[in-house]
Amino acid sequence: MLFMLIVKASSISEAGHLPSPELRAAMDQYNVDLEKAGVRVMAKGLHPSSNGLRLSFPEPGGEPVVTEGPFTESRELIAGFILIDVNSREEAVEWAMRMPDPQGHGEGQIELRQVF
Repeated sequence: MLFMLIVKASSISEAGHLPSPELRAAMDQYNVDLEKAGVRVMAKGLHPSSNGLRLSFPEPGGEPVVTEGPFTESRELIAGFILIDVNSREEAVEWAMRMPDPQGHGEGQIELRQVF
């Protein structure tokens, strides 16, 4: 079963700041643990929304409208993701619970979603 751990953006990640050396080391160890368990499929961080754009479709069948970043509501943005392949939802939750606070400073938020 594929699950995605979606790391939500914060004011820190949207400012383009990298995590502290301690947090990077903790996340590196978490990724090593995922690899050793054979469940990690992929893990990537994303650039801040100031480097992105958004396409919206305001009219059915119409042309998309392009909006360039940055986007204002950072809590609705994604800073990165980890894709894991596990045997159950419970196992996915266990792995999610082991992830260090991905933003540090109490701003981290992770969303766990099953992939179709």
